Amino acid sequence: MIRRTFLAFAAIAALTAQAWSSEIGEDGLHKEDWFALTFRDVAEDIETAREEGKRLVMIFEQRGCIYCAKMHETLLSDPEVADYIKANFKVVQYNMFGDEEVTDLDGEVLSEKTAARKWGYVFTPTLVFLPEDVPEGKTVAEAAVATMPGAFGKWTFLNMFKWVAEKGYEGDEHFQKYHARIIKELRAEGRLDAE
Repeated sequence: MIRRTFLAFAAIAALTAQAWSSEIGEDGLHKEDWFALTFRDVAEDIETAREEGKRLVMIFEQRGCIYCAKMHETLLSDPEVADYIKANFKVVQYNMFGDEEVTDLDGEVLSEKTAARKWGYVFTPTLVFLPEDVPEGKTVAEAAVATMPGAFGKWTFLNMFKWVAEKGYEGDEHFQKYHARIIKELRAEGRLDAE
């Protein structure tokens, strides 16, 4: 009886782990089923996101990136984080060393890897948050309202998405001040389990 109970719990745990783990695509990148598949025309993606009532965020990753794996397995598998992002952002994944065609906001057509070089992105993951409206004559790097290089803890990660959604970059409260205020509020609520 104890053995059967143990096996049943082990099977449930395995299924639960599978439900929260992301798939790895042919390009070696972790995939979320809610990531948007687009033609990687950044201006078009900004417009589509806006029409959906969302903001565009681009995520640069690479094969074998342990920090990308952490982001998928720890952060994007957290329902609080994933649900907030899905409700407010259109996420498009880019391969730091990929050959897929990308159209920059200035109209230049590049591969993913040449776009990453042009925009100066060298870390994976790098999250690039774009404005609500397509800017004229700018590149992605020039138009970005915020950039987050690296995988952080849950609250830094989630708070960056919230700060962008709330247009904190337009106000006087720097992200670090915003983050510190939210952490203080979470601590007061007894919800701070990390960071």
